[in-house]
Amino acid sequence: MLKLNRLLVLVMLFACCLGVDAQQISKEELLFLTPEWKGERFPDGRPKVPDAILDRMKLVTLEEAWAVLRGENYKHQYDEGWMTINPDSVLVGRAVTAMFVPGRPDIHRVIDEKGHTKDKRVKSQNSWTIDMLVKRDVYVVDQFGAHEDGPTVGDNLGNSIYAKTGNGVVYDGALRDVNGLKEIKSFTSFFRSYHPSHHLNNPDGELNTTLVGINRPTRIGKATVMPGDVVLGRDGGVIFIPPHLAEKVVKTSEVVRLRDMFGHQRLREQKYTPGQIDSRWSPEIEKDFSAWLNEHINELPVPKEQIQELLKSRTW
Repeated sequence: MLKLNRLLVLVMLFACCLGVDAQQISKEELLFLTPEWKGERFPDGRPKVPDAILDRMKLVTLEEAWAVLRGENYKHQYDEGWMTINPDSVLVGRAVTAMFVPGRPDIHRVIDEKGHTKDKRVKSQNSWTIDMLVKRDVYVVDQFGAHEDGPTVGDNLGNSIYAKTGNGVVYDGALRDVNGLKEIKSFTSFFRSYHPSHHLNNPDGELNTTLVGINRPTRIGKATVMPGDVVLGRDGGVIFIPPHLAEKVVKTSEVVRLRDMFGHQRLREQKYTPGQIDSRWSPEIEKDFSAWLNEHINELPVPKEQIQELLKSRTW
């Protein structure tokens, strides 16, 4: 049943691709699909969450992001079960999505023809999306879990991806050349498996992958990803944050972080009991928290301006 559902999703998305502009989504369709984002966009319509939000996102935990999204009824944004490169690092950036399906010669030929002639794309399909990447993007790929003869990314494309984005990848399939990828500084990546083979892309010979979507709604495991989503990968999991919720995730995380720091310090000092800290705070504790924020405003791991904004909104 799961395989059938996945096939139906692929067929519907592919039909959508052919109806608009082959692989890449049109600007008009992307605007239609992301109406809640009111901020800046890239020329192709992809939401552009500010760099400052991405910087602050690096300190957000998966639990904090998940809780905000769950509260907003976004229940399918997280996936786990990854192999990782740089497992102790954090991956943050704006999603650029690619979707591959098991290779089919007739589809592959017409996509190749259009890509090379009308769209002026070069080389094989596995590099087309990579050519579009810019700084702080994250290449997010649905490679349908392909393992043997599945990898479309090794250390050559990995170096290109990192040079363009400064980031690694989220890859729902197998990578190759993992030793070489580990040598790329800060190429923090999440992938399903490793295999020394490579993808086969000859529609008149060996073929096992065909690119059918660029910057389209994409399924990664149990998560739905849109181009422009903020990718947060850490601690073995990846969560995809809709652009219009990114600032709320960051601000909520910062408040939680500050309250945790305050609570832990006061518990070490034995000023309050665990029961007092773990339950709804009394007015006395809230006043103490505000005073603590003022006292430590230049030392805390949250921008001073954000703390001042928080203090303005407090009534105690």
